[in-house]
Amino acid sequence: MTLVPKAFAGGLAATLVLCGFSAVAGQAKRPVVVELYTSQGCSSCVPADALLAKLTKRPDVLPMSLPVTYWDMLGWKDTLASETNTRRQKAYAAQMGQSAVYTPQIIVDGVSDVVGSREQAVETAIDTSARETWNDDVSIAMKENANALHIAIGGSADRSTAKQPATVWMFHLRGQATVAIGGGENDGRTMTYHNVVGDLKAVGQWKGEPLSIDLPRSGMEGLPHDAVVVVVQGGGGYGKVMGVAMLNHPAFAPIR
Repeated sequence: MTLVPKAFAGGLAATLVLCGFSAVAGQAKRPVVVELYTSQGCSSCVPADALLAKLTKRPDVLPMSLPVTYWDMLGWKDTLASETNTRRQKAYAAQMGQSAVYTPQIIVDGVSDVVGSREQAVETAIDTSARETWNDDVSIAMKENANALHIAIGGSADRSTAKQPATVWMFHLRGQATVAIGGGENDGRTMTYHNVVGDLKAVGQWKGEPLSIDLPRSGMEGLPHDAVVVVVQGGGGYGKVMGVAMLNHPAFAPIR
């Protein structure tokens, strides 16, 4: 584990994707959401980045890479990192009662904190989360039209939504990005990153009743992505993931 320095699979039609499934016998569950906090300037992140690439081949996992900015001071500015990703990791740390952030860190389904290079620990956290059944009745559907992306969320308010609304997050993903690193701990390496989060924002709140959200296409055009992911998440937006959906190759994505 490296401490903080001091100082997709394509091929889905872009019309409707439904990835929040009821917890009913015989039905597939939603994929487990895996967030990797990483940096091009962190040598310990290399095996974690490789593990995330491996996880992209699993249909039961939705892995995302969130490059952070705090390693930029060591001689190489991460070309994919954003302050939004850094703020999200810090918010998780506060929610979990941690005094600092680190890389590589993996957050599984919003609740499990795992060192991202420890494959067995990551696999165990994924398996544990997959066995959870509460709140698996949250469904998310996405559909494009000429002017907007329509998001429909359904399900019932139970344990997690009774006291606090859940946050609806929109992630813009870049399926692959290859970078020739010219400084820092990984100087000279050429790395390929997978499911890179290029933009992230809260787009609504879900209170347990049917919710419709229309996002103008004009506000999403030009962002570096080829897929979008919607996550419904409790705990003020940094707790248990309750539902997730992914739309590959929407018409407004600039990367085809």
